Amino acid sequence: MLAYWRFYWPLTLTGLGMVLAVQVQNGVLARFPNAITELAVFALAYSTYGFFNAALNFTAQLSNVYARSPHATRLTRRFVLGASVVLMMPLLLIAHSDTGARLIGAAYGIDRELTARVIEYLILLGPLVLLSAQRFYLNGMLIQAQLTGWVTMLTGVFLVTVVSGLLVGFTAGFKPAYVLVGSEAVALLVQIGLAQWVKAHRYQPPTDPEHRSLTYMELLRFFVPVSTTGVMFALSRPVLYAFVSRTPNGVLAIAALRVAFDLSVIFQQAANQFRHFFVTFGLNDIARKRNFMVLVGAGLTALMLVYLLSPLSRWVWQDLMAIPDDARRLAIEVFGVLCLMPAVIIWRNYYHGHLMVARRTSAMAVGGVLRVVSIFVLAYVASSLGWLDHTLAALILILGFVAETLVVAAEVARQKGQALRENATRKM
Repeated sequence: MLAYWRFYWPLTLTGLGMVLAVQVQNGVLARFPNAITELAVFALAYSTYGFFNAALNFTAQLSNVYARSPHATRLTRRFVLGASVVLMMPLLLIAHSDTGARLIGAAYGIDRELTARVIEYLILLGPLVLLSAQRFYLNGMLIQAQLTGWVTMLTGVFLVTVVSGLLVGFTAGFKPAYVLVGSEAVALLVQIGLAQWVKAHRYQPPTDPEHRSLTYMELLRFFVPVSTTGVMFALSRPVLYAFVSRTPNGVLAIAALRVAFDLSVIFQQAANQFRHFFVTFGLNDIARKRNFMVLVGAGLTALMLVYLLSPLSRWVWQDLMAIPDDARRLAIEVFGVLCLMPAVIIWRNYYHGHLMVARRTSAMAVGGVLRVVSIFVLAYVASSLGWLDHTLAALILILGFVAETLVVAAEVARQKGQALRENATRKM
């Protein structure tokens, strides 16, 4: 179990670093005039960008699994570049067309002024899809070689660069969109450059190369289901925002949801690292792995409760981030509901790990689609009955993840049953 922990904790710090950057972004936005509006606009814009970028979130797993020979590495790198270009183009089309603007306005139920602000962000965010893909690809290569400490250090560099850019931009009086997107773009470029250096000087290729006859079709069969999972994850928030924005005080509720969701992602990211856990270590010693995951999940929930029930939440959101009081009060209520999230995420990722090791990821896509469908149906019903508010929106998000988990759990059980039957047949 000690080996598991040595592998796991740097990845957890990596996820923490990425989420802390978002917290700093929220803190900077809260200090601009009309803070509630700024937080809401950024929430809508970044969620839209995330819909396209999320398909690349599993690029690290892709390079970890397949980039294990010179041929496979070249093919995987080209595949990642092509996929990022394909995903970037529709986002740029939305950002640069009147039809795209009308689509954004209709989807979120916002007026022309807020729509124009969202579009301003999307124009700048589009090229970041390419940079994010390269960052994920290189992280997967380093994780494959168990260089998780380097991944953590590079994420630290990313965080420092983002914070520095935010402070410089805010002090100089630049527009919020330029400050937030510009600082992230520079940080991504710095991280990618350093990751390339680490890969060139520290990365050791597998001693027993695999996938020497890899094809683009094989990569596509793995990537499409897992990318669908990422897209569905990113779509979860916009679906909720689309309904919440139409409730009384919808802008305030979205701002509060943004603040609470982003902080809870710190703990979700820690749970999400278990995907790498299974891909790297395999499915042997499964009982010990399961026990380790349960301990981590309990610890994450405990930390969330400590934050919620202690003066820490007030200090972070009020004193440190300067979140307006109205949004802060609602965010605390949302965060209380989200304390259930780590257990659900770890439960889901336990089965995701099984499916990725087996290279049977189609059920992950089905589960992701069912999650979004569940969220849409529940939000629609709650909105129609006049019940939808910020806390119910958070609960609906969790129930969507539960529905997804049940699907992947059923598929893993089916695969295990099939394997047992095949073994019994061979013995006969």
